[in-house]
Amino acid sequence: MKKLVLTLCLLSTLLGFTQEIKRKTLVATRISKPPKIDGHLNDEAWKNLPIAKNFVMLEPGSGDKELDTQKTEVKLAYDNEAIYVAGYLFDSKPETIMKQFSDRDNFAQSDIFGFTINPLKDGQNDTEFFVTASGTQIDAKISAANGEDLSWSDVWFSAISFDDKGWYVEMKIPFSALRFSDEKDQSWHINFYRSIQSSREEYIWSFVDKTKGNLYQYSGILSNLSNIKTPIRLNFLPISTTNVTKFEGKTLMKTQLGLDVKYGLSDNFTLDATINPDFSQAGFDNLVLNLGPFETQFEEQRQFFLEGADLLNKGNLFFSRRIGKTPVNYGDAYSNLASNESIISNPDIAKLITAIKVSGRTKKGLGIAVLDAITAKTEAVIKNNDTQNIRKVVTEPLANYNVLVIDQEFNKNSSVSFVNTNVSRSKDFRTANSSALLLNLSDKANANNYRGSIKVSQVNDPIEGKISGYATDLSYNKTKGNLRFSLSHSLADDKYNINDLGFQQSNNFNEFYANVSYRIFKPTKRFNSYRINFNAGMFRRFKPSVYTGNFVNINFFATTLKQFTFGGNINGGFGKQKDFNEPRNNVNFYIENPRMNFNVFISSDYRKKFALNANMGYFKRFNEKENSCWFSLTPIYRANDKLFLSYSLNFENNFSGKGYVTTLEDNSIIFGVRNNKSIVNSLSGKYSFSDVASLTMAFRYNWTPVTYKNNYFKLEDSGLLSPSSYTSNNNVNFNSWNLDLRYIWQFSRGSELVVLYRNSIFNSDDQSHLSFSNNLNNLFKQPLQQNLSIKWVYYLDYNKIKTWL
Repeated sequence: MKKLVLTLCLLSTLLGFTQEIKRKTLVATRISKPPKIDGHLNDEAWKNLPIAKNFVMLEPGSGDKELDTQKTEVKLAYDNEAIYVAGYLFDSKPETIMKQFSDRDNFAQSDIFGFTINPLKDGQNDTEFFVTASGTQIDAKISAANGEDLSWSDVWFSAISFDDKGWYVEMKIPFSALRFSDEKDQSWHINFYRSIQSSREEYIWSFVDKTKGNLYQYSGILSNLSNIKTPIRLNFLPISTTNVTKFEGKTLMKTQLGLDVKYGLSDNFTLDATINPDFSQAGFDNLVLNLGPFETQFEEQRQFFLEGADLLNKGNLFFSRRIGKTPVNYGDAYSNLASNESIISNPDIAKLITAIKVSGRTKKGLGIAVLDAITAKTEAVIKNNDTQNIRKVVTEPLANYNVLVIDQEFNKNSSVSFVNTNVSRSKDFRTANSSALLLNLSDKANANNYRGSIKVSQVNDPIEGKISGYATDLSYNKTKGNLRFSLSHSLADDKYNINDLGFQQSNNFNEFYANVSYRIFKPTKRFNSYRINFNAGMFRRFKPSVYTGNFVNINFFATTLKQFTFGGNINGGFGKQKDFNEPRNNVNFYIENPRMNFNVFISSDYRKKFALNANMGYFKRFNEKENSCWFSLTPIYRANDKLFLSYSLNFENNFSGKGYVTTLEDNSIIFGVRNNKSIVNSLSGKYSFSDVASLTMAFRYNWTPVTYKNNYFKLEDSGLLSPSSYTSNNNVNFNSWNLDLRYIWQFSRGSELVVLYRNSIFNSDDQSHLSFSNNLNNLFKQPLQQNLSIKWVYYLDYNKIKTWL
């Protein structure tokens, strides 16, 4: 690994793979008395300091000078504890400053001041701190590979104030929130950012060339930092959660204590641990009826796995929802059930006992991330109805999940990485291991980018034995200028499988892609921005090597000078195509006729109290009756800076679609013709009492009825369908109802009280003929599950504890 890194670094040096950028410089000033963080910039500390000024436009233009009526100036100081930032955001019309309240890490419709910092000066790993004009804090970690990670949070301090000249921001960023070396004299990369929401303009201190590279390669320099001592970075989050659940006439109450710990192992590496966590307050999943051959992927909502996961996501081998998932042998409790037995309990998740993350990056660009998680032994409890005896079936043993990432960055725009994931269980259960070697290489001008990967997987299954597979990716991207294009190739053999700790919908493919796009970086007479994109792909099966299909797509996206956004796309597949996934056995294929679909969308100006998002589309399969149409409407109303409401209606209607139904005992594969529709109603709202207290609501109801016609078909070896005498009722009437009411109060920085009320109803039967109103009546006859959860989180910093003692 080390030899490979050295070889790549030498190669890039010989080719001149370093970018010379003109950078502004701000001299840091050490102060003896820190300012009071109250938003009023009248402290002695702010007098006679160097000023960062002459901001230039980032959006919608590029490098244009700031207006004389909306100048921005920034001062910066530091002491042994923290960096202090003062932002002077002048505005000749302060009454136009937008300041919608929002929860932490939510920008909303508000003016923004931001500060980005990178002690490593690697151009790829910045930390962002933002304050909105309503006082909301937003922080994020940045990586070139994964972009902006708003799930990361730390404890820092800020305040704002207003007068007839504009608004002002005061920030204190403790050194404990940053990672840096212990060198005596240092210089860091920094930049300052301002967003003026009333004009939808963004300004930045150190110029960014948007036509090439990324935003964080153009940071300015903060010089004259000296004798900074890295503090002991240790904090504790004791957590108490009380849950009261009522379901089917039973009420259960449970209180659970947990602890989160964050500890700085060194100047650049941090350990995060969670012990006995409770994730009952994580958001609900948007359940859907899945009629296809691929697993539905739900987003991660558990904060521990969201925060600081940039390195862990390298190579896409890690999908954190696998930790604490449905037990690997969950179905054994049902398949081995005797006629005189019944299941008392069969948990559908494996409880997480503890998880630990260690991550960081050295000054020379070497990043290391390790995650280790342990889930508890899970058992199904089964009762013999004749003898009343109880037996237990282990559906998931004590399991260990591990991820290792080693990532070497070089030349501020390139990297080489090694990734390994591993799942360990006892010898009678399935284990898995996957590895990847990744390369991301850009040239001096950030005009060309080359990416490649080699991945291998190994599964040890007690029934199927050892199964090894591999996959590769290779791509070229022109990344400079208005006109850009890319070429890529992806391949996986028929044994490649990372699903024990990753997410993979299919294997056994050999795919080729091409993309051409044109975009603008400065406004025209009509548009702030627009982009036209053309892409196409050709698909083959890896084993046996046969052609399976293609696609061609054209899409357009534009925003006018008045902030009206619109666009659309046309997508099609030409000629007969072979679908090896729908038959569900990886052997047979179904021949599909050509298809075509299009959709258009609009999005109105969010600066106004009322805004609207809408889209509609149509799908047609040629030479068949199959077609579908869909639309969505999302009106958004901002009553004032504290109250926000949004409603969404999504409707889809599919006619005469052909799809898999079942496989008979003689291995005959049965297809059916079905009509199905989906109606999803969603309502969300928020009332902010202040920048640290709010009440939010989230509601979603999904109704998806599926009705099969009386004619069924047998899939022949040729891929064609022939009439079948098969008959059965396969209709589905799917209902999912969720309502969350959540109160959040951040009573001090890092500490909060969260009260959640949740109710949910789920039902799936064959009553697809019911009307909407009759279906609702039927749904409300099902048991309602209600939950009340109260969670206390208290932030304890070691340095403060030491002061108290």
